[in-house]
Amino acid sequence: MGGDGGTHGVGATARPVPRARVWRLLLVTTLALGPAAGCAVPPGDAAPPGPTTGAPATAGRGAGPTTTRTHPPPVPTAASSPSPSPSPEPPAFEASVGPITPELAARMHASWRPGCPVPLEDLRHVTVRHHDMAGAVVTGELVVHADVADGLVEVFRTLFDARLPLTSVRLVDDFGADDDASMAADNTSAFNCRAVTGGSGWSEHAYGRAVDVNPVENPYVRGGTVLPPAGAAFVDRPDAPGVVHDGDAVVRAFAEHGWAWGGHWSSPKDYQHFSTTGR
Repeated sequence: MGGDGGTHGVGATARPVPRARVWRLLLVTTLALGPAAGCAVPPGDAAPPGPTTGAPATAGRGAGPTTTRTHPPPVPTAASSPSPSPSPEPPAFEASVGPITPELAARMHASWRPGCPVPLEDLRHVTVRHHDMAGAVVTGELVVHADVADGLVEVFRTLFDARLPLTSVRLVDDFGADDDASMAADNTSAFNCRAVTGGSGWSEHAYGRAVDVNPVENPYVRGGTVLPPAGAAFVDRPDAPGVVHDGDAVVRAFAEHGWAWGGHWSSPKDYQHFSTTGR
């Protein structure tokens, strides 16, 4: 088969492309595509980081500003205080009534003896709580006739509730059955087998039917005689602790249980004295 003598058939040798043209093509392509073509950006051309708030921005091109979440410091809470302990209950009134035991009879050797108008079997030992002059609650004791023992407990209950202070409530035997010594100690007492003051007959105390209350604050007064002598400061009946006044809680409490007050007598005035017979 014949041809025109050209060299365009298969197996012809390709012409080499000039080097300058290759470089021009590469330059044009690079400029057209830019970074999208996957060309690395030189380190010196990196974009400056964006603004940050509180913490550095995340590394990387085009990263936006970041914000660090802050939390206010915890508000201290007051430590819970323990609940206050309840106040203790104030002491309540207590009393007892019992017979004269052999041991108590031995203690009463000065205030009772054979020949007294009342046998020991007819007497009762009474204990009562009361307030003293310092405000403390203490227990005292008296001996009275059995017929009046329970009523006297109720009288002392009222005196306790009224907070009447009593300096001392002891058997007169603690003073050798000496009435003057018992009064000088401001002792509230009851039974004592003795004669009436200034006379020879039996006192109501010898029957266990009389009580003397705070003798210093409530003295026996006859003319210029004041017993005990320390009671002279209370002859004018001041409004002081332990002083008994006409119509007060003490007089009313005794009256409710059949006891009369010696302060109502015209003469002598026996402000300490209460009895069931009015004598």
